[in-house]
Amino acid sequence: MPSLLEALERKYFSECEFENAHEPELHKRADLPNDFTVTKCGGRMEFSIFIPRLSPLTSVPALLVLNDCDIDSAGDFESIQEKCQRVRELDLAQNKLSDWQEVFNILKHMPRIEFLNLSKNQLGSPLRTLAEAPVINLKSLVLNGTYLDWQCVDALLQNLPVLQELHLSLNNYTNVLIDAEEAERRLQEDGEAGQCDCPKEKRRITKAHPALKTLHFTGNPIEHWQEICRLGRLFPNLEALVLADCPIRSLQAEESRDCDSHKYFPSLKLLNLSSAQLNCWSAIDELAKFQQLQNLRVKHWPLWENLECTEHERRQLLIARLPNVEMLNGGGKIGTDERIDAERAFVRHYMDKPEAERPARYKELLQVHGKLDPLVDVSLKPDKRVKVIFNYGELRESRFVDIYLTVNDLKAKLEKLVNLPPNKMRLFYLDQDYKEFGPEEMRFPNKKLYSYNIQSGDEIIIDAKK
Repeated sequence: MPSLLEALERKYFSECEFENAHEPELHKRADLPNDFTVTKCGGRMEFSIFIPRLSPLTSVPALLVLNDCDIDSAGDFESIQEKCQRVRELDLAQNKLSDWQEVFNILKHMPRIEFLNLSKNQLGSPLRTLAEAPVINLKSLVLNGTYLDWQCVDALLQNLPVLQELHLSLNNYTNVLIDAEEAERRLQEDGEAGQCDCPKEKRRITKAHPALKTLHFTGNPIEHWQEICRLGRLFPNLEALVLADCPIRSLQAEESRDCDSHKYFPSLKLLNLSSAQLNCWSAIDELAKFQQLQNLRVKHWPLWENLECTEHERRQLLIARLPNVEMLNGGGKIGTDERIDAERAFVRHYMDKPEAERPARYKELLQVHGKLDPLVDVSLKPDKRVKVIFNYGELRESRFVDIYLTVNDLKAKLEKLVNLPPNKMRLFYLDQDYKEFGPEEMRFPNKKLYSYNIQSGDEIIIDAKK
């Protein structure tokens, strides 16, 4: 397997060659410019123009990409230092590196490097204590899919004092097995230490890392919020935390008397909780306690699937509950008018609800906007859900359908019913009042179902493409 030096020489350094360098019988003529040469070819004389290739590079670019090159070692360090003096970003993802000492030696000989991607390298072995930790200015480190244990992560943090961004996604972490020393002491005083799914002796007490601002933790199967609180204690100045595709089930630290877990994230401005397993509005109320939180993503929660409201109405309920959030689910900045409309809609939504169902935010907004008159209910929209009869061969089944789905969406939902992939399926709409005109093929994949004026009792015929 090649070393890093061999891989970069193969990619960036080659001998200076000239076009036509191996052509036979090349002769210079005094009456021609220096870049012309005459070639004897039988009885004819042919003129050739030489265009030299670019001279070899003396150093590689500031962005050095050597991913998936089977690199397992560094190579000659002096040559690396000479050729990589300009490198600021190094991508070594999907290689065969396994020795942390080798990695640190690479960093030592690239003095300007600030970003390093080591994703999917075989770095699961423990990181030995470095006898003399080199001065490294690394600010961003990507370790996705490396399955590092927490002891190794801790050793890295202690050797990278200025690290600002860390990626630990897809590492199959179910617990956070390191915690900050000062935080652990406070928890012991409060009688809360040791409340973890793992034995206490397996959890390592270490120093906090205040320099880190951004942590990507996507796709780790962590369910309990107290594990995430440990990340907050480890990185007390965290500003961005990405927890997408983590099956978190609550935003409260279970089995703990600490109800103010947001205090571990005093500087958090961006939080991504998309695809969490959260199914109650109390989770949103917990997020409202994060005083600095401005940018929030909460897509694909079970809670949204159970709500009988449109996407616009759901956005209004979210905005009203989150007074500090300025960007929601990747949309544009929430303007003053949108926020006022959302808050007034929120007050009207809960106005007729029983007192026990009204959240604390309702009283706060009632004091701001006062008691509002209900809006006149003049709706020209069709029903959101209708009961349609589906026919496929001998199968005949009635089901409720959301008429705001597209034809493509409907095909995807019917796949399990008829065991046909959507691209092999044809749909025909049959209006119960105009059966004499026959069915109409639903041929436009992005057309909304309500545009067919579907009513309860109408039929949709499913046919397999030939």
